[in-house]
Amino acid sequence: MAERKIRITAGSVSTEAKLDGSKTAQAIWDVLPLTAKAETWGEEIYFAIPVHLKEEIPKDVVEMGDLGYWPSGNGFCIFFGPTPASRGQEIRPASPVNVFGRLVGDPKVFKKVRSGATVSIERA
Repeated sequence: MAERKIRITAGSVSTEAKLDGSKTAQAIWDVLPLTAKAETWGEEIYFAIPVHLKEEIPKDVVEMGDLGYWPSGNGFCIFFGPTPASRGQEIRPASPVNVFGRLVGDPKVFKKVRSGATVSIERA
């Protein structure tokens, strides 16, 4: 399968990400392009998307730069640092997520994004 890249634009920040070969990544790829309002939770941006999936190899702790799908809230999550649920420097979602891709470049650019910013996701 060809590598799938997406472009994420949130407020003044724009970066690419690579999707993996999971069912979650395919389901999200199939509904692009998307636009939503960003919510922030610690160093995480998330927003609801029109994808309804079950857990697929759910992770309690993720890596900086991971993209996760949050089954509990049909959420697209961008992780760039600790959240209120983290212990120490780990990056812990509110509840387990399906990791389906990774940001290309420095995830910390998302620190500039405020809650309520418009986020758009499209195929790159």
